[in-house]
Amino acid sequence: MKSFFKKSTLLLFSLMLVVGLAACSSKGEEGASKGNDKAAGSDEKIVINVAYGNQPGEPLDKQANKWKELAEEKSNGRLELKLYPSSQLGSEKDVVEQAMMGNNVVIFTGYDFLMDYVPDFGILTAPYLTENFDDLFYLTTTDWFKDLSSQLNDKGLDIVTTNTIYGKRHLMTTKPVTKPEDLAGLKIRVPNNQMYIKSFEALGASPTPLPLADLYTALQQGLVDGAENPLPVLQGSKTHEVAKHLTLTEHTKIMSPWVAGTSFLQTLPEDVVQILKETGDEAGEYGKGIVEEESEKVLQQFKDEGIEVHEVDLTAFKEKAKSVYTAFPNWSPNLYETVEDLIKNRQ
Repeated sequence: MKSFFKKSTLLLFSLMLVVGLAACSSKGEEGASKGNDKAAGSDEKIVINVAYGNQPGEPLDKQANKWKELAEEKSNGRLELKLYPSSQLGSEKDVVEQAMMGNNVVIFTGYDFLMDYVPDFGILTAPYLTENFDDLFYLTTTDWFKDLSSQLNDKGLDIVTTNTIYGKRHLMTTKPVTKPEDLAGLKIRVPNNQMYIKSFEALGASPTPLPLADLYTALQQGLVDGAENPLPVLQGSKTHEVAKHLTLTEHTKIMSPWVAGTSFLQTLPEDVVQILKETGDEAGEYGKGIVEEESEKVLQQFKDEGIEVHEVDLTAFKEKAKSVYTAFPNWSPNLYETVEDLIKNRQ
C-alpha cells in the first residue's frame, strides 16, 4: 500500500511540475532548444517553482521569500517565484530527480546530497572541516569547485546560487550527551545520505535516516532518540517538545546550494536566468544575518523553556569524526589534503 501511495504521489508531483513548466512558455511545444531565443525584453510571465523542506517562518523560508520579492521586483513582474515549503512537492531526492528530468523547479539541497552525483562535493559537509563559514564560501570560488560544478552540469543539474548559510548543526536528544560515548545505542535522525550516516556512525550513534517532516512523530513514538540540525530547524520541527537535552556539538557548518535542471534553465531567457542567480545571491546575504540572529534567539528560548543545554569539550568529538575522511573510497585521492591546502593558501 505504501509503495502504491508513493508511486501515486510521485506521478502527481511529476504532473504538477510538467504543468508548471508549460506555464513558463506559451509555446512549450517549441522545446528547450529554443528557450534562449526568447527576446530578453519579452513581457511573457514566467513562473518558477521553488521547493524546500523547511517550515514557514524558519530562516530558510524567510530567505526564500526575500528571493521571491527581489526576483519579482528586479524583473519588473516578468518573473514569479512560487514557493513550496515543508516538502510539499516531495522529498529532496524526488524533487532533485524531477529537476534532472528538466521539470520546472529550483530546489534547496545540500552538498552531502549532491555527492551521490559528484562524490567529492560531500567533503563540504564533512564534520569539523573548517573553523568558520568564510573558509567554506572561499572554497566555492576556487577552480576545484568549478570543476565539480561542471561535473554536476554533465549530470543534468546547475547550481543557481551557493550563497546560503543553513547553519551550525547541533544535537538534541532525549538523554544527556556530553561525550561521544553517550551516543552509544542512541538512534539519531539524520538526512538520508551517506555523509550523515557515516558521520554519526563514526561518533558512535545509530544513525536513522528519516524525512524531516517525519521527525516529530518518530520522536513521540520512540523510533528515534534525537536529531541534529541548526537550532532554528530543531525548533521548527518541534524536536524540543520531546527531546529535552541540547548538546552544542557544532559538528558541521552548513552552506548549501539551490539547484535546477540544466535543461530547464536552458528554456529560460538568459536575462531571466541572470536575474534568478543574482537575486538568489542577494537573498543569501539577507539570509546570513537571519540565521545568526535566529540561532541566538532560539538558544535563549530553549534555555527559558527548561531545555538542558550542554556546552561540551569538542576535542573527543573531533577525534572520533576523523575516520569519516577515509570512509568514502569514491572520493578523489587525498581529497582532504587538497581542500586543506586550498584553505591554507587562501589569497
